[in-house]
Amino acid sequence: MNDLNSDDLVRLLTHWITHNLQHMKDMEKWTERIEQSVSKEISQKLRKTNKFLEKINHQFEKIKNEIQKEENKTADTIQNKPKESSRKLREDKAKTEEGSREITFRKIGTIHTPYQETAPYQPVENDKGKFSIVLDTTYKNGLKELAKFDYIYVIYHIHAISRKTEPIITPPWTNGHKVGIFASRSPLRPNPIGLSVVKVKEINDNIIFTSGLDVFNNTPLLDIKPYIKDLDSKQDANYGWIKDLEGYEHLLLHLKGIPHDY
Repeated sequence: MNDLNSDDLVRLLTHWITHNLQHMKDMEKWTERIEQSVSKEISQKLRKTNKFLEKINHQFEKIKNEIQKEENKTADTIQNKPKESSRKLREDKAKTEEGSREITFRKIGTIHTPYQETAPYQPVENDKGKFSIVLDTTYKNGLKELAKFDYIYVIYHIHAISRKTEPIITPPWTNGHKVGIFASRSPLRPNPIGLSVVKVKEINDNIIFTSGLDVFNNTPLLDIKPYIKDLDSKQDANYGWIKDLEGYEHLLLHLKGIPHDY
């Protein structure tokens, strides 16, 4: 067996976390059915097992963060080697060039979810917990008539990402398949901007209550747009390279949060 490097281990831990999250959701849905038709006692034991899996995921996430911190330290050490003056000149020039292209966004609210350390890779409509968007009161009047739409686009700053962006990435659920960053939904983007489509449950003053969101608690909100039938739904859309993956139909069940027994 080939030796693992730190990148392999990060991918492996991410895969375990994702796999556990999907099965935890499946188990919760089946537990509700078991409670209603088989045994409340058994359903309680299954919920305790789910809590145990959640603790395991938290530990996996801590280990992954430790590995990534060590990688960043190593990278900084390599970059700080000789030719400091010439390197500084290059950096100053790059900063000047970058500064001329700088774009500034303003936070217009805050997204609240139950997620602190791990979150789903896609929104799960029937997700458990409370999900809300608290808009700054300055923009409250901008919500006029939004409640007439069933779904909205939520655009936000992916603020909790510390790893560097790479042009080629390996989505953790693909078992090693490499794709370009722009052919993926990876959060490790050149500009850390996220986009989710969620159902509007209720709007109360400056607060939008929604279906499940796939972001961490206290994520900065950048924008909201209505999701419009026909305009935003393309009937001839396909699965792209995902359809080329082995067992992609089973994978789609996990990504969509659909309960299944295999």
